[in-house]
Amino acid sequence: MRTVSRNLSRRGMLGLGAGAAAAATLAGCGSHTSSDGAGHANGSEQGKNGQGGGHTERPARPIGDGSTAFTGKQPHQPARPEPLEPGQTPPQFVIFSWDGAGEVGNGLFPRFLDLAKEHGASMTFFLSGLYLLPESKKRMYEPPNNPRGASDIGYLSDPHVKATLTNVRRAWLEGHEIGTHFNGHFCTGHGTVANWTPQQWRSEIDQAKSFVKNWKTNTGWHDLPALPFDYDKELAGGRTPCLLGQNNLLPTARELGWRYDASSPGGRQVWPVKRLGIWDLPLQQVPFPGRSFEVLSMDYNMLANQSVNSTKAPAYNYPGWRKQSAQAYIAGFERAYTTNRAPFFIGNHFEQWNGGIYMDSVEEAFKHIAREKEKGADVRLVSFRQFVDWMDVQKPEVLAKLRTLEVGQRPAGGWKQFLA
Repeated sequence: MRTVSRNLSRRGMLGLGAGAAAAATLAGCGSHTSSDGAGHANGSEQGKNGQGGGHTERPARPIGDGSTAFTGKQPHQPARPEPLEPGQTPPQFVIFSWDGAGEVGNGLFPRFLDLAKEHGASMTFFLSGLYLLPESKKRMYEPPNNPRGASDIGYLSDPHVKATLTNVRRAWLEGHEIGTHFNGHFCTGHGTVANWTPQQWRSEIDQAKSFVKNWKTNTGWHDLPALPFDYDKELAGGRTPCLLGQNNLLPTARELGWRYDASSPGGRQVWPVKRLGIWDLPLQQVPFPGRSFEVLSMDYNMLANQSVNSTKAPAYNYPGWRKQSAQAYIAGFERAYTTNRAPFFIGNHFEQWNGGIYMDSVEEAFKHIAREKEKGADVRLVSFRQFVDWMDVQKPEVLAKLRTLEVGQRPAGGWKQFLA
């Protein structure tokens, strides 16, 4: 199959379509400014607990300046995972994640929190640390290989920082995971994250955590409620800007005790492996309806292959593109669910590209998958952290057997015989 690679240069964005044969070299991720959107998100399977409605006050033990607080065990978490029994069919895990996780007044963050709540699902929100730092304090940020205060995504306005805090707080209380998308989103030029050393990644992570743990000091908003979690303990993984730089990130992630990284480009729909002791959970190639190649499972990569170099293409294209991108996600889900049951990873941004069609298509795909769960299928809409909780209790020989299944390959003799 031919490989298609397209580079979008809008404000340093990199977007690439993934051909089926050579997608390991391709990556895609959008960046954004405060004027046109900011975001990325996260979720998890709630099991019997469901998603809570209004939030009751939880006893809080302030951490540091009170920007974060320990409030006890996170609500709405699934039951403790158990190993597969001999001959048991694996669940179909689906993880929806959001890069940036900023709310800029377009209502996308609460829209998908509402959707997850309606269907008892969890997601992962990869929060950009700069989204909690006022632009007036931007010189506090010292990005590796870039000028002090520089960023290839915009700083948020004060009202949007407050809105982001509100939605991140709500997300955690409703069972979602808060990961990291780091800070300045540098994808091109001398300062690209692709060239950062492990030590520079450590600096970037330390700063991202500091912006989350000290937002009250940095903003002066001491009257607002704390984020209800200890971010040092909450942070279990992340996704790098434009899916670049993972090789040098992993040694630092291991030192920090991270459990997974979602930065690999061009993954395939197979059961994952660990790299340096960390679960490697890549965006995946999925069928692209009407085309002879596959596309990475992220909204920006749909855009890159549909409108090539524009996020505001002619509106007459939107209905067809919306349907095509939704069906790509659905085809990826169906292929895994009906064959090897490999976990399915989907990445998104809280953006209104091409009239917001990608937000509509991911919602359509989400509802399709949720309906399968609600009809009784063992489909689990979870966060990355919840997924690796399950993986970590499985027997190594079972995981090794699952990894022998190729993309779209059914287990010989059925699951009962295959995992006997």
